[in-house]
Amino acid sequence: MLFGLRGRSPVACIALLCQIFVIGCAASPQQRLLQLQGASVPRELDKVNLPDYVVEPPDVLVIQAAHTLRTPDWKLIPGDRLQVKLKNGLPIDIEADSTTNQAQFDAELAIEMGFKILAGSYRIETSGELDFGPSYGKVYVANMTPAEAEAAVRKHLQKKLGLSNPELSVELEDLESPQPVSGEHLVRQDGRVSLGVYGDVYVAGMTLAEVRAAVTQHLAANGIQDPKVSVDVGTYNSKNFYIISDGGGFGEQVVRLPITGNETVLDAISQINGLSEVSSKRIWIARPAPSDACTAQILEVEWEDITALGQTSTNYQLLPGDRIYIQADALVALNNKIEKIVAPVERLFGTAILGFNVVRNSLGLYPIKSFGGGGGVA
Repeated sequence: MLFGLRGRSPVACIALLCQIFVIGCAASPQQRLLQLQGASVPRELDKVNLPDYVVEPPDVLVIQAAHTLRTPDWKLIPGDRLQVKLKNGLPIDIEADSTTNQAQFDAELAIEMGFKILAGSYRIETSGELDFGPSYGKVYVANMTPAEAEAAVRKHLQKKLGLSNPELSVELEDLESPQPVSGEHLVRQDGRVSLGVYGDVYVAGMTLAEVRAAVTQHLAANGIQDPKVSVDVGTYNSKNFYIISDGGGFGEQVVRLPITGNETVLDAISQINGLSEVSSKRIWIARPAPSDACTAQILEVEWEDITALGQTSTNYQLLPGDRIYIQADALVALNNKIEKIVAPVERLFGTAILGFNVVRNSLGLYPIKSFGGGGGVA
């Protein structure tokens, strides 16, 4: 590159070296502005669909799981109910003689049948046992699958009660999962959503399709047979745009608004009730650029064209992270700057006059009248 300086005048060489110096990230902010060409930028009447939504904290997801049947290897827990049926149980034995009346016999028969016939619904107690009554006793079945529970009951009948070949069936009464997965789920700061008794699932940085697959896989791994899951966004909390209103020397007001993917510049400014009394009509969009980019992406907005003429060429569609900057009116900004400079001097001058008048009054002299607004004595 240095060989290209041969034959040039000293002024041209200095100018070329200055151009080389300002290229890249070392350039000033004004030189790093990139005015985006409007041809490829979506706007009113020419909008585009945003890319697949990426879930981030603190979004709220609506997760619905249907067909939440428990798998055959589901572990039984206290509170589950089992349907137990035994065909060839203990014999019914009632002693009766000539003095036993029919009513007494029927009552004893009913009690004996209740003790000896196993056919009904039995709840697993807090101890993890099934209580079959005084004739059959209790069997521990917690943390077993239904098949293992049937084997445990069969073993109990054979070894404890001497039934050689009991014809037995044990089935889970309620095949639905104990806790439905339904409703809104907040994406926490750690990027996870809670599914209650089924644990947590990491979803941050995933699309909705990826979240659905992750939740389905998690439920299947926690005892749900072939779950059918739907996932949607209930509240868009992580994708926003910003409106920054210049205060003309007295700060800047920043308003953060959620983005739905359809807002334009006019939609955005309508949400803050239009331009303030200190705002000018100089407005632009600063579009976020990668951290290693050397230029700022700027979209100039022609406010009067949008509002008074109905022109859509600069009524751009907003994207997540966009900053709409509303510059203050130049005269208002100048007036505020002068006021900030003059006010301390005026206040100091008024204080000096006030002090001088106090001294004169103490000496019996007439005070000097103050015509300023600095707090002097009239």
